[in-house]
Formats: sequence, C-alpha cells, structure tokens
Amino acid sequence: MQEHYFELVVKVSSHHELFADFLSDTLPVGFEETNDGFIIRSEDELDTIVWGLEQFQEALQKALGEVIELDIQQTKLTNSDWVGSYQKSIQPVTIEKFYIHPTWDEENPNLINIVIDPALAFGTGHHPTTASSLKAISRYVKEGDTLIDVGCGSGILGIGAMKLGAIVDACDTDPVSVQNATVNAKMNGVAFSKIWEGSCSVTNTKYNIVVANIVADVLTFIAKDLKNALKENAVLVLSGILDKYEKKVLNFYKDCEIIERIIEDEWVTLVLNKK
Repeated sequence: MQEHYFELVVKVSSHHELFADFLSDTLPVGFEETNDGFIIRSEDELDTIVWGLEQFQEALQKALGEVIELDIQQTKLTNSDWVGSYQKSIQPVTIEKFYIHPTWDEENPNLINIVIDPALAFGTGHHPTTASSLKAISRYVKEGDTLIDVGCGSGILGIGAMKLGAIVDACDTDPVSVQNATVNAKMNGVAFSKIWEGSCSVTNTKYNIVVANIVADVLTFIAKDLKNALKENAVLVLSGILDKYEKKVLNFYKDCEIIERIIEDEWVTLVLNKK
C-alpha cells in the first residue's frame, strides 16, 4: 500500500446527474456521491480528472446556455486503507425480486442475485433511476420476453431481465459502458444476445420490452427510435426523468398510454404501452 493517496472533492451547483454520468464513463475507479457533488479517491494524482471536469462544465454551459458552478479541491492524504473503507460503505440493496451486491458480499439465497462492483461502472441499484427501472423489470418482464436496454451503462437492467428469463440485447454510445456491461454479465453467469456501441436505431428487431434509463432530453431525441423498436402491445420503460421534465418527455410519447408511474425521490420512471 502506498503511503499517501489523493482525494478529490467536487461540488456542482446543478445537473448533478450529468456530471455523475460523465464520471462513470471516465473513471477507472468508483466514486462516492454526496448531496452536492462527488468524492473521488485514488493512489494516483487526479489532475487529469480535474481538467476533464472543467472541460465538461464548459461544454455543458455552452450547450444549455446557463451558468454551472463547479468547485474542485484535491488533497493529498495519508493512506489508511481507503479501498477497504470504501468497500465497507457500499451496502447491498434489495429491489423487489432482486438483491444487488458487490463481489465482496454474500449472496441472498431467497432473492435473484445481481453482482455489480461499483469500481467497474456506475449503476449499482443505489441510484433512484436504476432502482425504479429494476422495479419495472421485476414487474413486467416474463420468461421468454425479448428486451433491449438502450443506454445500458453497467448492464444491470439487462442482467436483471436475463435472470428473469428474457432474451436481451443492449446498446450504449459509450464503448466503455459496452465493455463493462459485457464483463458484468459474464460475472453474473449470463450473456447478452447482442450488444453494440451505438443506438437502437441500427437494429430492425422488435422487442416485447424496451428499456431506456438515460436523461430526459435524450429520451425526447430518440423517442421515434424507441417506439419503432416495440412489438405490438409491447412495454416501454423510460427512466432518468426528473419530475419537472415529465410533461416535456410525455409530449413526445402522446401515442402511448401510461401503465404505471414509479416515483423515487424527485425521479420518475414511466411504464408505457403504445396505443
């Protein structure tokens, strides 16, 4: 163990979830979420991450036309086995039929176990959007269903669906996410039927269930592609929606009816059926 490690305390004034997505796609290690930002720890200096966050802030401000305050403090600290401390801080979580836990914790013999290490990718079931998406999968996926997970991230949603007996495809525009999802699926003893870098628009396959846990703006941009991937009477699960953007998203899905709304904190997951 090295004598010292580096701790990066990041505070953001808004768009917390977009910064979380950026970090999950960028960092080779896990990170801790706080009420107003993130804490990143590494035995290597984190100057490159600081630069990346500043560049992302600048690009986001230009894209959204608003000011986003970003405060970053890097500190060199004496090493006291922070990896072990971090592992102890990650608690397993139960979501309906599923028990999500890291590799260093025991399985639950009474539930469907999903193994996800936070160091591999963001998406461990602790975030409200992941949790509510897993609730929808637990309630609506049946054995033999075909499903596509659009913007698969860690692959946790597709893994849950496969453990319920579904045949699952997945895609993500980020190659790191595709790689991590593949690794996570193998660690769970399942495999995606197909997984690719890109969007769902590249396939002509129709599915019983389409799941997209992304962000509200992207859900509006790809609405046509998501609906085109649905079989007749199929289920569409949309997540990653802050409650204040729900109406905006639904404007792009007026040809669908709402089967269920799953609320977690300020986040909304919509379960739809195409009319």
